[in-house]
Amino acid sequence: MSRFQFPNQTNYYSGKVRDVYYIKDNWLVMVASDRISAFDVILPYPIPFKGQVLNQIAAYMLKSTSDICPNWLVDTPAPNVSIGKKCDPIKLEMVVRGNLVGHAWRTYNSGRRELCGVTLPDGLHENDFFPEPIITPATKAEAGHDEDISEEEILNQKIVSRADWEILKTYTLALFQRGKEIAAKQGLILADTKYEFGKIDGVIYLMDEIHTPDSSRYFYAEGFEERQKSKEKQKQLSKEFVREWLIANNFMGKEGQTVPEMTQEWIKTISERYIELYEKVTGSKFVPQSLSKDETFDLVVASLNKLAITN
Repeated sequence: MSRFQFPNQTNYYSGKVRDVYYIKDNWLVMVASDRISAFDVILPYPIPFKGQVLNQIAAYMLKSTSDICPNWLVDTPAPNVSIGKKCDPIKLEMVVRGNLVGHAWRTYNSGRRELCGVTLPDGLHENDFFPEPIITPATKAEAGHDEDISEEEILNQKIVSRADWEILKTYTLALFQRGKEIAAKQGLILADTKYEFGKIDGVIYLMDEIHTPDSSRYFYAEGFEERQKSKEKQKQLSKEFVREWLIANNFMGKEGQTVPEMTQEWIKTISERYIELYEKVTGSKFVPQSLSKDETFDLVVASLNKLAITN
């Protein structure tokens, strides 16, 4: 879908997955595209309905956690569009992990027993639960790869104050606990996820998406322990299967590597996996919606007009 031009638009930014439109400098229109990225690289083909899946899961989860901390979301006027308050971003990703999976497992399997200043216990196997959830932050890069960072480094570099860091930790662990509770009701385990925060008038707000397949990993709870005991691969719902496919085809986003061919069958499989996750996480049937650019534009403008009247 080509770029929009909304009334009172003051800026525009295209990220790896989302297109962000700034309205009157204090509102955001965030359009979730069907683009897919892995290892900080945008893959060459869009995934049908991925933007709708991400947007609707994020809206569901933001509404389900709004009692824990304030968040940016105000309205979702179209299937793949959210409108909310513009925050001054905190340059951190608050990554929280309940299980030894993904980047944490690759680090652990290499022999290292420390991640972002957190000591990891010996004797764990891939996908095992940590004794308690751990926070392993990353710096939020403008371009390229995000970098792991420890609490000590965050405070020494004055990325945030100690008081704000304590709030971020409290929010992160509370949001993760809520996410795990929501997942458990649906027969899932929220293994890890990440949160992004910003400020409005000195107050910390939760930003962006939460608990989506792009930002989280889910395991199926049924049979989890049995699979761990027999060292079987866990059944999971996340974008990790895309990363695993890329790794198996010798691509990890490094210089000189080429993205493997994405067949139409593989693209359809990825789309189906995203839709499956939506239905499992929310407990609702996914209803695909394909709006034209003009229809989307009209819905967004109607919402912006309403917000201008009521705010």
